[in-house]
Amino acid sequence: MKADHTVVHLGPALAVSIAVLAVIAIAVNRYNDRALAAATARSATRAVCQLAVLAAVLALVIHALWASAVFVVVMAITAAATSAGRVSAAHRASVRKTIRCLVPVAASTILIVVTLVAVGVLPATGIAIIPTAGIMFGGAMNTTSIAGKRAHDELRTRHGEVEAALSLGFSSRDARLEIIRPTAATALIPGLDQTRSVGLVTIPGAFVGMVLGGASTTAAAIMQLFVLISLLAVSAVAALVTVEMVSRDLL
Repeated sequence: MKADHTVVHLGPALAVSIAVLAVIAIAVNRYNDRALAAATARSATRAVCQLAVLAAVLALVIHALWASAVFVVVMAITAAATSAGRVSAAHRASVRKTIRCLVPVAASTILIVVTLVAVGVLPATGIAIIPTAGIMFGGAMNTTSIAGKRAHDELRTRHGEVEAALSLGFSSRDARLEIIRPTAATALIPGLDQTRSVGLVTIPGAFVGMVLGGASTTAAAIMQLFVLISLLAVSAVAALVTVEMVSRDLL
């Protein structure tokens, strides 16, 4: 008899559970801030729509390498636009800032994925490339958003210190960098904590997904280690590049 490895049962009860949890999140956030509640509702609605579209699109592109590559490019642009909006505190980021955000958000991920495919570590298939790139884009996007936003916040609140450094002969880049460099450490904290606590506090999705799919726990653990270390790498690069670009007034 075949064992049922499904972690949840799909059906009306699951749909109702998701709706109830969304309502709870919106209601609690509304108690604190109506704008936050509205943002929560929009986020939940977008998640439903985007995941539905994702399921449909992946079914079409995942079997063709060229289509998978195009999808990865779309993912990179979307991640860059999201970070650009956060960094510039604008509802919609400009095209110029979105293009510039591609450097910290996407450059290291694309380089790593292409290298892994070239050396044979990662299969040249959409089913392998799209999820791997997506995980890395997500980590780099979050780091870029946090580092960039914190950097601009620091520059606004400590403007006098920047001016003092300029009066002492510092270049504009060096004066700004002295103020914002510590923000990189803040942006990296979530990834560091996730890596340090893996297996003790959290059991990440890649591990669970592989085990439920029938892989051995050893293979799942190795794959999860790859995901975590790759996230540390792309996040470290994203933080460094973001801070450098902000110091040069490029973001």
